[in-house]
Amino acid sequence: MDRSPNNKKHLLTVLVEDYFHVGAFGDLIQQKNWRNFEPRYEQNTLKTLDLLDQYKTKATFFILGWIAEQNPKLIKEIAGRGHEIASRGFYHRSLSQLTPEEIREDLRKTNHVLQDASGQKIIGYRSAEKLSYEKDERILEILADEGFAYDASFVPVKSDKKPKRFAHQVHKDGKAIWEFPYSTRNLGLGLLPISGGNYFRQIPYTLMRHAVKDWTNRYEEPFVFYFHVWELDPEQPKISAASRYNQIRHYRKLDKMEWILKENLELYEFCDVAEFLDLKESLQVQSLELKVQSSIKPKQSKIQIPKSKISVVIPCYNESDALNYLSRTLKSVEEELNENGFEPNFIFVDDKSTDDTFDKLNKLFGDKNNFRILQHYENQGVAAGIMTGIKAAETEIVCSMDCDCTYDPHELVKMIPLLTDEIAMVTASPYHKKGGVRNVPEWRLFLSKGASWLYRRALNAKLSTYTSCFRVYRRTAMLDLDIKEKGFLGVAEMLGKLDLKGGKIIEYPAILEVRLFGISKMKTVRTVFGHLKLLSRLSNQRLFRKNKAIDTSISEKEVDGKL
Repeated sequence: MDRSPNNKKHLLTVLVEDYFHVGAFGDLIQQKNWRNFEPRYEQNTLKTLDLLDQYKTKATFFILGWIAEQNPKLIKEIAGRGHEIASRGFYHRSLSQLTPEEIREDLRKTNHVLQDASGQKIIGYRSAEKLSYEKDERILEILADEGFAYDASFVPVKSDKKPKRFAHQVHKDGKAIWEFPYSTRNLGLGLLPISGGNYFRQIPYTLMRHAVKDWTNRYEEPFVFYFHVWELDPEQPKISAASRYNQIRHYRKLDKMEWILKENLELYEFCDVAEFLDLKESLQVQSLELKVQSSIKPKQSKIQIPKSKISVVIPCYNESDALNYLSRTLKSVEEELNENGFEPNFIFVDDKSTDDTFDKLNKLFGDKNNFRILQHYENQGVAAGIMTGIKAAETEIVCSMDCDCTYDPHELVKMIPLLTDEIAMVTASPYHKKGGVRNVPEWRLFLSKGASWLYRRALNAKLSTYTSCFRVYRRTAMLDLDIKEKGFLGVAEMLGKLDLKGGKIIEYPAILEVRLFGISKMKTVRTVFGHLKLLSRLSNQRLFRKNKAIDTSISEKEVDGKL
């Protein structure tokens, strides 16, 4: 085995976070929605541990406090296999957004959950983002003051003094702290990070292999190698809303990292940072018994008040990629509705999907008593799906929502009480003065707002938004509507026909976000011209009061969810 000369040991650092935590998706994914994603950090961390066991190598695991709080047993497993536990902060947040006191609070909170789960004293830190000596050195003083022995967050640049490129000790107010910066290669024009992770995946590995070998031969200081556990997971869900740049940055060559890691474990000796600093023994401050306090509180007897039964209709067409996220979201939505006096029944309407949406719906929801799965004989459109669900519902209050959760379905608990006796529909509105949009392309907003401007002039209801699928209906007000359009246009027609019929409609300010999984099914040009034709029909009906009811039956079959 061709190991590094003189038994020199490099440092191996592992970043324990999930694909939905990463900075590349920070603008798309809010921390409050992390619970809705399919977690894969555990399986990826266990895969990492098995690989390190195979090569008899120990590493420093920088772990998010959020993960430790969710899964303390995993932290115990990492420590139990002889690895060092270190801090990555509680949430994946930029330090530039935090005050010094907020940073201290975050460090203490993270250390508490990591120490309780692992039984180790936490002496190391790596921030969620790479830091600059020019802008961020304040963190070293805070870390030293909080009792940390080292940091590994800084990326040196050419203008930094040479010692800052390598492991070095920093003295702050009489306290010392080690800095282990990202390893770099001097290209003359600047410093190129060569520490691993994304650099090893994006840059031809032949160059990276030579850079690591050259560092090993040239310098006495340890090479700092890192990777994220999600980089060993080529099958992770794809966030389709990410920009092309961020998709390349995150997903490109994920299948490359495992064999790169194996090659480096074969070539070089690695250890964790605590061992390098000869602090390994000082980590063990208590036994490794799990000391996470139970969050279960004694049950208190409550007066049982009958709950209001409601139905939630979810039309689906080729939504396989979104269903895991939807499943986890609906679990918390159902809990919240129950806590607030509502008993929800969910009705999925598969619009004859051509992917495995129907099979996946049955797998995820088929054995649940309050879930029904309907399927159209042929593809008809989103409005037809909603109308099928409304007809199938057995409750007076019926909600509809998008399968992709572009509106947060947790808002239903606030929308439903607005459906008083005199109200026929409550519709979500991102263009309301208290609403908003997040990450939606400007051209789509322009077209949507333009359509809303025209609908305000054609209808009685003066709303900010007319095309949202996220609504609460009074079922009896919807059944006899003459709905000719069955696709996206039908969503606006449902509101327009209800308005012309005299139904009262109010809007609820909501946030519209870009869909994270899959692609939109709407044909933009066809929909634009369709809206103009629909507006013309609605205007004529308003002028001449032609509002007759016809049969709105839709061919459908109910399928046993257990098939």
